[in-house]
Amino acid sequence: MPQIHYCLLPALEQPLLNKFYKSQGSSMRAAPGGQHWVARAPQLIAALNLTAVPGGSWLTGLLVGKEWRAQGIARGLIETATRQEEGSVWLFCHPDLQAFYARLGFASAHTLPAPLADRLVRYQRSKALLAMVRPQSS
Repeated sequence: MPQIHYCLLPALEQPLLNKFYKSQGSSMRAAPGGQHWVARAPQLIAALNLTAVPGGSWLTGLLVGKEWRAQGIARGLIETATRQEEGSVWLFCHPDLQAFYARLGFASAHTLPAPLADRLVRYQRSKALLAMVRPQSS
């Protein structure tokens, strides 16, 4: 197995992230204004976005390439990307993924920053989504 390197994606390489999502059959895109984190081996094999929100960060766009799944790459990427984050990390997920995120330290979120609460209400009109949160240790 090649060595996996987790890193912040330089802004000039952002088009590679959108190309990765597309290659995996996903409609996800690099979040504008967010931090883009990737796992490389040496090609992109996983990605996520972190966007600042009041009280912490919002994690979106987590995707591990099909052939790289079930190898702990999502955990490594999340841990690396959130290591220096202050506050909490929130995410929205399909109910089928709740146990996966719970194993990574996330729990059901009962309160959300206003921008996320508004967005979740809009998203839930067309999708089954749960809000989850992981407080960061200081």
